[in-house]
Amino acid sequence: MKNKIIPLALLLVIGTVIFLKARKDRDFRYSGTIEATETDLSARIAGVIESYGAKEGDAVKKGAVVTSIDCDDLKLAAGIAAQDYRRAEKLYKGGSLSEENYDRLKYRRDDSALKLDWCAVKSPVAGRLLYAYREKGELVAPGVKLATVADLTEVWAYVYVPHDLLAKLGAGMEVKGFLPEAGDREFPGRISVIYPEAEFTPKNVQTRKERTRLVFAVKVTFPNADETLKPGMTIEVKLPE
Repeated sequence: MKNKIIPLALLLVIGTVIFLKARKDRDFRYSGTIEATETDLSARIAGVIESYGAKEGDAVKKGAVVTSIDCDDLKLAAGIAAQDYRRAEKLYKGGSLSEENYDRLKYRRDDSALKLDWCAVKSPVAGRLLYAYREKGELVAPGVKLATVADLTEVWAYVYVPHDLLAKLGAGMEVKGFLPEAGDREFPGRISVIYPEAEFTPKNVQTRKERTRLVFAVKVTFPNADETLKPGMTIEVKLPE
């Protein structure tokens, strides 16, 4: 009787292992890294940074001033140009100033006002200030990157799938993402783009066998109103097998 129990227990263990393996294979998830639309803000004029209107991590409204540049020289030039234009306008209406000179002074006023407006570096989008690259008091030149604002209300991740799976996927298909760091919290997502050209598996895949396999990139988008998902996080995506 004892001899019969041992094989039965062995069969039970083997059956459990097979079941768990089959379940694991069925629940296979594709891993990707969260990305977001990031907008870099750069200086358009030379000057000294006066202040930042927000700290890293703060929410930023569209049109909000992120960085202020000290522009005393431009303020002075804009004031003089505005006065010159007001005088020219009276002379032009009275017939004492040519149209050419009037237009030249008008352009000078508008150009000075435009450059003065560049002293306030504004965010063209609503989002969150991810990075502030410079400090108050630093001298910056035109083109220098000052800050990065990211729209976190909708994020995405790229996963890489084998050719055989493409026939089961389509743009607009709803899928599920899981965040391991949050106890496998589930996030609804959808496939937004399936790229038509094959490429080698990204370098961060661990095994040599997987790295040499040709795969297709699939972009999965996730609504993120509460901004739980942040750039750099790893998300696991369940796709139909």
